Amino acid sequence: MPHQGGKTDMNALLRKAGVDAETVEAVISIDALMQNWRRRAMRRELGHRALVELKVGIDLAQFDVLVAIEAPAAQFGDSEGETMVATVAERLGIDPSRASRVVSEMVEAGYARRAVSQADARRTIIELTDTGRAIIEAVRAYKFLILGDFLSEWDKADVAAFVPLLRKFGQWPEHMEAGATKFADDIALLAQQIAASRKQAEPA
Repeated sequence: MPHQGGKTDMNALLRKAGVDAETVEAVISIDALMQNWRRRAMRRELGHRALVELKVGIDLAQFDVLVAIEAPAAQFGDSEGETMVATVAERLGIDPSRASRVVSEMVEAGYARRAVSQADARRTIIELTDTGRAIIEAVRAYKFLILGDFLSEWDKADVAAFVPLLRKFGQWPEHMEAGATKFADDIALLAQQIAASRKQAEPA
């Protein structure tokens, strides 16, 4: 493992793994860009601004629940069938009790409603009201106006190339298991380096 002065030589590490020099540079640059994008995405600046300027009166967590009830296939891929509170929790990756609380808030606000399942009368499902759908459409339109205006300044060839490439890049997490298996020895050595560093930091 390329390791100098307590710091891993990333260039040497990736080259040893068979990654060419140009790809090494791309990996390092992409990681930095993604970290910055992640911090901004976590703040969800555009979504928050849309809710504020449209005077919707709900927060992002509540809006997420409305979207999970609508369940666009492009986001969740499981939009078929009826939606229950447990479905909302699964789609958003949140605790069922939290999903139940926020769904109740949306029902009380008139943005969602409870109904009886057509498949099983013992089951309660969740649906959007017309107002709930109007909120989603307005926020989506707001975001698309901003993003559309931004992309309209790009060269058309760049846009045409970017979308499929972004879709392809979005599949990289599916490579994690294979990559972790392939570089198991290198990863184990990295873990050993952390352990050794901790041991050195321990008071005598």
